[in-house]
Amino acid sequence: MADKDKVSLEDIVSLCKRRGFIFQGSEVYGGLAGTWDYGPLGVTLKKNLMNLWWKTFVEDRDDMVGVDAAILMNPKTWQASGHVDTFTDPLVECSNCKGRFREDKIDTSKCPACGEKDSFGEARQFNLMFETIAGPVADDDSKVYIRPETAQGIFTNFKNVVDTLYPEVPFGIAQAGKAFRNEISPRDFVFRSREFEQMEIEYFINESDWERLFEQWRADIKAFLAEAGVNAEQVHELEVPADDLAHYSKRTIDYEFEYPHGKDELLGLAYRTDFDLGNIQRASGKKMEYRPKDGSPAFVPHVIEPSFGVERLVMAVLCSAYSEDEQNGEKRVYLKLPENIAPVKYCVSPLLKNKTELVEKAREVYTKLRENNSVMWDDNGNIGKRYRRQDEIGTPYCVVIDFDTLEDGTVTVRDRDTTEQKRVKIEDLI
Repeated sequence: MADKDKVSLEDIVSLCKRRGFIFQGSEVYGGLAGTWDYGPLGVTLKKNLMNLWWKTFVEDRDDMVGVDAAILMNPKTWQASGHVDTFTDPLVECSNCKGRFREDKIDTSKCPACGEKDSFGEARQFNLMFETIAGPVADDDSKVYIRPETAQGIFTNFKNVVDTLYPEVPFGIAQAGKAFRNEISPRDFVFRSREFEQMEIEYFINESDWERLFEQWRADIKAFLAEAGVNAEQVHELEVPADDLAHYSKRTIDYEFEYPHGKDELLGLAYRTDFDLGNIQRASGKKMEYRPKDGSPAFVPHVIEPSFGVERLVMAVLCSAYSEDEQNGEKRVYLKLPENIAPVKYCVSPLLKNKTELVEKAREVYTKLRENNSVMWDDNGNIGKRYRRQDEIGTPYCVVIDFDTLEDGTVTVRDRDTTEQKRVKIEDLI
């Protein structure tokens, strides 16, 4: 296995392009910065991770429900949340090449694009929200924002969920979906882009329970990351100092991962107090109180928020899984993905593609395996080349139908990680 410190961003990008995980957005037209398209294997990997998240935190729990809120929201949403006034990054412009950059991500004594020294003027705050027009007339009344996060769609539906389901506090509302940010400098592959997906939970609680429940969420997040295949040794919890906390937070832990470009945020766990529901109550004039079923006084719930970025999770999983070893004197690259998230679980091959009886038997095994598993058919090239292709996409098992199969009903099953092969009866494999 490769030393994780030596896995480069170029390794990950190359494999993703070569094997159909992730492509540059609009590549045929020269691309569009900050956008990425997921290919056949990438979309399955992402879907498997999102399904694992949903099953873990929604389907397998009695205290969680889901919503799917609209991407376009009333602009009062973003005024009340503080995004209109505070959702900004410091922008500087080079007087020589007119390049624009985030001030906090560059050495402002030298332009990273043209190399000119001392070419930057004063920084100005740049709001990251995309603006658009809703309706046929372009004026101030028709201006709306494309959501920069999924969380506000949860908060604005808090009262709807309580009025219709009346869940017991503590309870959570989960949402997974697209978000958009007009990043000044998209970078580091899919880590920071202008269009991405989030998986967020707002867990509504009584203020007195926040510390206990916060610790429980830490344990739940650790267990989820392990099941998703994220290398625990590369994950670090960063307690955000009080003077660096977001305006809504009383406590935040940033979970950082050792990406090829450096240690950077994978997900966040924040105690948002009653900031969001309190703001909605003031801005809308509608009460956001929860009335306990035991008749005790009503209160505005506080919130714990575990927030995951899907693309950052995908990237962490790929970096954790990327491995190298030597087989028969040649370097082998393989993705050591857990079976539950691997895009393909089995690859089925006939030993020889020009032997009708082998192909027919292989198709029979392929069809049976497909009933409950993700399976790929591969009869291109020799067996060794097929193995290498499947290793690179993270397929745990390669199943080969050979002449012995026709005699005794057994197949060869090759393990991705160990490369060991063993004979297995078809009925046991199914």
